[in-house]
Amino acid sequence: MQSMAGSNETPSSYTYATAGVDIDAGNALVKAIGPAVRSTDRPGTMGSIGGFGGLFDLAASGYKAPLLVAATDGVGTKLKVAIEAETYDTVGIDLVAMCVNDLVVQGAEPLFFLDYYACSHLDVAAATAVVEGIAEGCRQAGCALIGGETAEMPGMYSAGDFDLAGFSVGAVERDGVLPRPTLAEGDVILGLASSGVHSNGFSLVRRLVADHTLDWQAPAPFVTGANMSLARALLAPTRIYVKPLLAAIRGEGEAVKALAHITGGGLTENLPRVLPDTLAAHIDLSAITPPPVFGWLADLGRIDEAEMLRTFNCGIGMIVVVPAEAAESVTAKLQGAGETVTRLGTLAARDGDAMVYRGSLDLSGTPA
Repeated sequence: MQSMAGSNETPSSYTYATAGVDIDAGNALVKAIGPAVRSTDRPGTMGSIGGFGGLFDLAASGYKAPLLVAATDGVGTKLKVAIEAETYDTVGIDLVAMCVNDLVVQGAEPLFFLDYYACSHLDVAAATAVVEGIAEGCRQAGCALIGGETAEMPGMYSAGDFDLAGFSVGAVERDGVLPRPTLAEGDVILGLASSGVHSNGFSLVRRLVADHTLDWQAPAPFVTGANMSLARALLAPTRIYVKPLLAAIRGEGEAVKALAHITGGGLTENLPRVLPDTLAAHIDLSAITPPPVFGWLADLGRIDEAEMLRTFNCGIGMIVVVPAEAAESVTAKLQGAGETVTRLGTLAARDGDAMVYRGSLDLSGTPA
């Protein structure tokens, strides 16, 4: 239903629907997403959706001396690609990933998740696809979707637009918080492969697509051997690293010293966030194999290497820092859990910049 704002017609009797808000659609959405939400139940889950708040029993999660860790995030302008391409089934995974990957880098297990969906007018089918994606992300992370909020706000958003925000809480034992104070010279830096652009840098991606008048539904030029649209290729969801990392943390004692989620700011800005002022990361860029999408973006925008490294993940979505003697065992543990692991470099005494690069990225981008 269209908003009556600006119309010369005056209804004989006003309702909320007259202003563009459909309460029945909201009720239909709650009913439609029920199975997806229930599929995320885990120890500690209580109640069901539809209440005024979500309940979670921390005692049932098995922690002895837990600290709670909270994170909130969104998907950013990647949502515009989804909206323009009318492809809604993956951005919910992105929403969860951006929160739970931030929790696990502090050693925390994500316990539960809540979402906020705001739109101009509620499209039940589109919103259901989004929430089903959120549920899939929660299943991948092992956390429960215990609540959320849907807001119809005609006049605040343009027709067809919507926005997403997520909030997650995790727990970690007091002696398990990362990064550990034992970080030292000689520690090895491992990189876990990303699934693509993830959820950062899309303002630049969209600008490049617009300036080159590209069609979202045209075949993706950086993908061969598959009939995949540009939008679908770019909407590949952010990889969720939670379960493999928790397995490594729990199975390798204190070998995992630090983790860094490579989001906005790339390697250049994110890895220093977990390092003490006395240490620098020495990274061999030639060890990284960027997916073809990054070579395509660099070529399309004539983007130099330094800008690529501080805008995009360039193929590395998560960093793991371990002592040299544990590098092989942690690598094996992560590979066994399905991760692609690359040895990127080591920590050394800082004498200037926190990030010291050698070699260069191969952005020639041979399509897979």
